[in-house]
Amino acid sequence: MDNVLAINFVEDRNAYEALTKLEELDEQGQVDLEGAAVVLRNDDGGIEIKDEVGDTGYEGTATGGIVGLIVGILGGPLGVLLGGATGVLIGSLFDLDDEVETESVLGEISRSVRVGHAAVLAEVSEQSPEVVDAAVERLGGTVVRRPLVGVEAEIAAAEDAQRAAKEAARKQLHEQRRAQLKEKIQAKIAELKAKLHIEHPVATGSD
Repeated sequence: MDNVLAINFVEDRNAYEALTKLEELDEQGQVDLEGAAVVLRNDDGGIEIKDEVGDTGYEGTATGGIVGLIVGILGGPLGVLLGGATGVLIGSLFDLDDEVETESVLGEISRSVRVGHAAVLAEVSEQSPEVVDAAVERLGGTVVRRPLVGVEAEIAAAEDAQRAAKEAARKQLHEQRRAQLKEKIQAKIAELKAKLHIEHPVATGSD
């Protein structure tokens, strides 16, 4: 089954060892590792890749892997909300029934990438989750595993949401600029009228 894994550890150094272990499992044919990275969330909410294997699709690589897309989203404004204390249910971006409540897959992954701690994000194809779980458990790690198809759906929704938010912000800024420009024009016209009134006073009509 194709899954996305978010793994965090008690000891940050074990994240790098886990990355090496995932590579070994891939070489042994126990999993099919598409891409994985050790990531670190900064105090400002941004996420940086500290080490990587396979195709993460980050930093403008040609193929564009899922891990790179996740890093891009979770490291942006939407990711800060998803990783917050309350979290944003990105499920509301879908056409879901109002009575249906859903946990955000990206929100769960985001909360696994804690501020100031190293974590591993990976895209893998697994015949059985026990293989990775056993390897991670020996390193003191905790795995959040979600189906790739669900992650891809939320990535698409997140992209749409960010695009809509940017468009709304752009429209609002344009309207504000128009309003400011209109005020400036009206102020200038009033200034010119006042100036003309001073230079050409209206006659009183008396001899």
